[in-house]
Amino acid sequence: MKIIFHWLILALAVLAAAYFIPGIVVASFWPVAVIVAAILGFINTVIKPIVKILTLPINILTLGLFSLVINGLFFWFIGQGMVKGFVIHTFMAAFWGAILISVINWFGGRFLKED
Repeated sequence: MKIIFHWLILALAVLAAAYFIPGIVVASFWPVAVIVAAILGFINTVIKPIVKILTLPINILTLGLFSLVINGLFFWFIGQGMVKGFVIHTFMAAFWGAILISVINWFGGRFLKED
């Protein structure tokens, strides 16, 4: 049940990013934001740990700030035609959107842990 709540929080975070950050367009909650949340969840679970290991030297040199760039790149990649109805116009929009989504997801995870 927690997985579904995390998925919904992530979908709502994608909608919030589209609302607050110009350059991010989400056509609707269902199915666009839900599909984008599923893809982000997959990337964060499977692909991101591998990329973090490969970019560890750069992350050490930048004191972890390169992770923000990686999050922005993943988010920007999804917005480049992977899901119809979800568009990200610039990398900076993807960068700030990824930060906003990470913060909302973090708060949502803290809320769910208090069960």
